[in-house]
Amino acid sequence: MVFDHLGFNVTDFEKGKQFFIEALKPLGMAITQEGQGWVMIGRRGEGALWIGSFGETPGPIHVAFSAANREQVRQFYSAALAAGGSDNGAPGVRQKYHPNYYGAYVIGPDGHNIEAVCHSPEP
Repeated sequence: MVFDHLGFNVTDFEKGKQFFIEALKPLGMAITQEGQGWVMIGRRGEGALWIGSFGETPGPIHVAFSAANREQVRQFYSAALAAGGSDNGAPGVRQKYHPNYYGAYVIGPDGHNIEAVCHSPEP
């Protein structure tokens, strides 16, 4: 992992927190740290996503999370939609990147493009 954590503010902290907890659960991610008005979500010993309620929210950004396999990508997509996200690209191969780029995209509560991606072929 290149970064320790990546963070941004959200407009509705509780809604954003619940969205990311549910959407990232299939990728093996959970709360790693939490405080008043902020939370870090990730896998222990790896980089984490930090969200908080301490200022303006940024314009839409793109965040892609690594999935161990294509099934995790599909589970992320379903979980993110169930958590209130909207479709921005169903699970599938994205040949324009490379032959094994398997990703899914969901727009989260603040308009951010959230992706899960696996770079490995289907077993």
